[in-house]
Amino acid sequence: MCSVWSAGRLASMRTYSELPGLMTVMTGDEKHGPSATSTLDVLWVLYDQVLRVSPDQLDDPGRDRFLLSKGHGPAAYYAVLAAKGFIPESWLAGFGSAGSRLGYHPDRNLVPGVEIGSGSLGHGLPLGVGLAHGLLARGLVMPRVFVLVGDAELDEGSNSEAIVYAGAVGLANLVVIAVDNQSSSYGWGAGGIEAHFAVSGWSVTRVSGRDHVALSSSLSASGSGPRLVVASVEGES
Repeated sequence: MCSVWSAGRLASMRTYSELPGLMTVMTGDEKHGPSATSTLDVLWVLYDQVLRVSPDQLDDPGRDRFLLSKGHGPAAYYAVLAAKGFIPESWLAGFGSAGSRLGYHPDRNLVPGVEIGSGSLGHGLPLGVGLAHGLLARGLVMPRVFVLVGDAELDEGSNSEAIVYAGAVGLANLVVIAVDNQSSSYGWGAGGIEAHFAVSGWSVTRVSGRDHVALSSSLSASGSGPRLVVASVEGES
């Protein structure tokens, strides 16, 4: 991050209403527009109101960690990172091009603020469980780990193992946000996604994925074990 950009970061901070414009700058066949827009409000609320992380503390051991498991649609994520000063807006126009830092899947080695390389579905939640466990083992009890998954991604068996384990050991520093746009292959039956987590000892809640007040309240809450927030959005057409 160059000093000129850092000096001008606060002066150019964007608002939520400007995010669609930032996303429009990114083009290409692999943009995965619906996948990205389904996460836009959750991502904004996290970075605007919930996460204890900033461009100036990317290596702070006490920072919160955010893992975008749903990494195959990162356009909204990149827009929010640009809006909050983690990356220069000038990077957006090169999205997915040869030599661009902003690939079709986020790369932690190329994009400031990205904690994991993601996009291969089913990996983010297990990684989040390990990260949350590791923080506690190091005596870091304040940082929380937030993992954003899609409802269809939960079809992957690796998530089921992570859900059971996190509930059994009571990882109170772990929060999963499941964006539900009704795209899972088989659906969830009675009790929805929440029942899948609750039976393993998670506290669960469902809110509108477009309601910033409800998202902020549910994502900021704490408890004695891992938490699931299901963010309902419009279904895929």
